[in-house]
Amino acid sequence: MDAEEILGLFRCTQADPSWSFDWLKQSQTGKLTHCYHRYPAKFIPQLVERLLDEYAPGEVHVNDPFFGCGTTIVSAVARGCMASGTEINPVGWLIARVKATPLEPAWLESRVSGFLRRAERSRAEPIVPERYAERLRYWFPEEQMQKLGRLLAEIMQEEPPLRDYLLVAFSHILKSCSLWSQSSTKPLRNPNKRLPEPQRALERHLAKMLRGNEAFWRVAPERLRREPEALLRIEVGDARAQPVESGSVDIVITSSPYVTSYEYADLHQLSNMWLGMVQDMREHRRSFIGSLYAERGKLPPGRIARMIVEQIEERSPRLAASVAAFFADMQEVFRETRRVLRRGGRACYVIGNTRLRGVEVLNAEAFAEGMQIAGLELERVIRRRIPLKILPQKRDPVTGKFARASAGAAEAYPEEFIVVCRRV
Repeated sequence: MDAEEILGLFRCTQADPSWSFDWLKQSQTGKLTHCYHRYPAKFIPQLVERLLDEYAPGEVHVNDPFFGCGTTIVSAVARGCMASGTEINPVGWLIARVKATPLEPAWLESRVSGFLRRAERSRAEPIVPERYAERLRYWFPEEQMQKLGRLLAEIMQEEPPLRDYLLVAFSHILKSCSLWSQSSTKPLRNPNKRLPEPQRALERHLAKMLRGNEAFWRVAPERLRREPEALLRIEVGDARAQPVESGSVDIVITSSPYVTSYEYADLHQLSNMWLGMVQDMREHRRSFIGSLYAERGKLPPGRIARMIVEQIEERSPRLAASVAAFFADMQEVFRETRRVLRRGGRACYVIGNTRLRGVEVLNAEAFAEGMQIAGLELERVIRRRIPLKILPQKRDPVTGKFARASAGAAEAYPEEFIVVCRRV
């Protein structure tokens, strides 16, 4: 298909109600271990499960080059599939690994209860990362920071896998225990926010995680219970370099970043600072595809992507350079996707369109063209409404950046596409 044919296909594709999953409750979309940690732009496991049912049933090899907090990874290993992929955010990698590891429920409940009793009477020296102490004081009052530091000190005395499990719970409560505004996904400070007591917040979330683990343990294949690492090949790394052999993957299912409208590194800064998983936040930001801080000077090969860049350049040359770099980087990801797929394997990219500086950014159409340029055959386009995707509800109509509900006038990504391509 040429560019005009692709644009025409997307224009005439109607939303399929059966792919919206709008009948599901939050308890269903957060089933098993999917409830372990909040994560922006997280898609629902039912979406992954349906794609697996339709395109790769059985114990296959599933890859996700942008696995985030592990929705695809957990959905795959729960079926006994091999799951591989990369995530540039080390906290996401930790969350995904813990979510994909079922633990014997009685053992886990006993160990968590023991930890909470010790933490309640702890006199341990608080662990507060010295490198980020000043920045953390911006987000946490001193007393709150000391309480969290004491909890972290107790957690670090535990051995894996319990320590990692507790670190995920600790990471999850950081935003609610900070001055980060609850009404904003962006890093905005609310000095009048009422803060919960960290120990109580941790106890409540661990109770939820215990229920999720028990449900996961019940459905987990015996091999996953016995040797979870045997089904996992996930790394902290760039999506353009997957940790698997050429032609070894049956299906790629991923929700990739959106162009420049979401600074993912900033959203995870509290966890990365507290857990010491990032040594240089500035360099960390540069590593994200789709970031305003990313390397520029690149040009995408696709006609649709170049058209978008040209339209934005009339309004903002600086922003246009970032958009060009985004599409050029994604082209490298598409080439890597083709490399890892076996013949007949599918690539399913979940992506929505947006607006930047008044320009309609046709991410999905540009992706479809880019995947064809990489040597994949466009097989299907699915259009779906997004009633439950975890994203801010409003965005600025001029810049396209996400905003507080009171500040934005446009709904944020009310629908998205699933672009399905096949390696022939």
